[in-house]
Amino acid sequence: MTTKARATTTKAKPRRAPKHPGDEVGAAELGRRVAANMRARRHQRGMSLDELAEASGVSRAALSQIETSKSNPSLGVLWKIAVGFGIPFAELIGDTRDGTQVLRRADAQVLRSADGKLESRPLMPAGASRLVELYELSLAPRASHVSEAHAAGTREVVTVLAGALHLQVGDAVHELSAGDTIHFPADQPHTYGNPGSSPARYHNLIIYPR
Repeated sequence: MTTKARATTTKAKPRRAPKHPGDEVGAAELGRRVAANMRARRHQRGMSLDELAEASGVSRAALSQIETSKSNPSLGVLWKIAVGFGIPFAELIGDTRDGTQVLRRADAQVLRSADGKLESRPLMPAGASRLVELYELSLAPRASHVSEAHAAGTREVVTVLAGALHLQVGDAVHELSAGDTIHFPADQPHTYGNPGSSPARYHNLIIYPR
């Protein structure tokens, strides 16, 4: 008599991307800084939550949650609030300081889009300059990210470090490969797209009007 061995199969559980141990602590600290900066700037300008909601396009309820540190805003929401105030992005998330500053890689708080497909890591200490900001972007394979218009006169310089970039600025579409750089007006809607099958990385320099 022969017996047939039954093959057993087990479904592999989907792996979640590992979290940096400092992610949650960093997000909480970022949330507290954003909340404090929002309150300070609203009070300085005599601006109500309703007025900020109208200027930014973020609902009053969401702004209230952010200002009371009850929720951590996504990258897109932070940009909208900064535009609503008419201030550089870094001014919303950090303190302006003078003198020499060092930003260690481990200390840089990574910001993420609502869907988690775009990550933005600051390469300058928050608030180091009111005129320029520098980030390293990472975009997931076959993903795109829509960025609403920034403040009037804002421009961006994007260099492709790895992978490719499908960039739409207004009605114009630009295809870039590793090593290519593009300079464009960011005060109109623009979309970053990664057409490749692996994550793409970019350097993103944001230049504010004087």
